Amino acid sequence: MGQDITVTSHPGSSPSVRMFDTNRSLTGMEIERYTSLDDTPGDRPPDVLARRLFDLGVSAVTVYSNVVTVEAPEGQWAKLEPKVVEAIEHLFGFYGDDAGWADDALRALGVQPAPRPEPSA
Repeated sequence: MGQDITVTSHPGSSPSVRMFDTNRSLTGMEIERYTSLDDTPGDRPPDVLARRLFDLGVSAVTVYSNVVTVEAPEGQWAKLEPKVVEAIEHLFGFYGDDAGWADDALRALGVQPAPRPEPSA
C-alpha cells in the first residue's frame, strides 16, 4: 500500500522547467541532481524517482527536501506534467498491482522501465 504524496506543481524559471512541491521531504539537506539515467544507480527515493522521470522522457531532475524540479522540452509539458505528478504521488506505494516501485506499475502509467544502471564502485 504505502502512503500517497500530495503534489502541487508550478512553472519554473523557464518554459522547460516545472517545480513540484510535496507534502513530505524526499531528501535530507543535500541537493540531488540527475542529468541522465546513469546518475541514478541507487535505490534511495530520489534515485528511484529520477529513474522513473527519465523513463517518462524528462531531461534533468533535481530533488531538494520537498521540491522536485524537472526539466523537459517545453512542448511536452502539457502531456508530461500529469504523468510526473502521478509518478511523484505514488513514489512510496509498495504493495499491490499499483505499487509504485514495481516495473508493472510503471508500465500501467505508460512508462517502459529502462534497465537499472550498475552501481559504480
